[in-house]
Amino acid sequence: MLRHFDALGAALHRNGGQAAERLRRWGEQLAELYRRDGRLLACGNGGSAAEAQHLTAELVGRFEGERRPLSALALHAETSSVTAIVNDYGIDEMFARQVRAHGRAGDVLLVLSTSGSSANVVAAAKAAKEVGMVTWALTGPPPNPLAALCDDALTVEAETVSTVQEMHLVLVHSLCRALEAALG
Repeated sequence: MLRHFDALGAALHRNGGQAAERLRRWGEQLAELYRRDGRLLACGNGGSAAEAQHLTAELVGRFEGERRPLSALALHAETSSVTAIVNDYGIDEMFARQVRAHGRAGDVLLVLSTSGSSANVVAAAKAAKEVGMVTWALTGPPPNPLAALCDDALTVEAETVSTVQEMHLVLVHSLCRALEAALG
């Protein structure tokens, strides 16, 4: 167990510096998006889906301070749509079709993938580009297809998937903190 704590501490130290400034910028961009009544879409698989839903819950609800609810959708949580899309179009379209339905030019799609190569998440990022959305990725170690495809990416250097996922939670909370600071 101590080895896991050491790995997480090392990942925080190794990744924190690159992330802080980028998350501040993302928070400012999201604040501007929400001033224009835009929305954030988020997606991932497994633990990354949980992190995507955690983020959207913080935005629609609240993180630390009181503020108006912010439009944010976790695409995997739309279970009837997901199952119908997978049945009719295949798993690679499960997020992309929803992005085409809900995403508008200037909105943000945040994709999460520990591998950075999940085909359905990559397809969502491609669909977001088609509709003119801004695309951000939280992934595991570079290089990976998702980080290369998105407008901006935070790649987490860590040896295990669990450490990458735990770092993603730190990054999600840091993004919420940066957004609330930018909203004032």
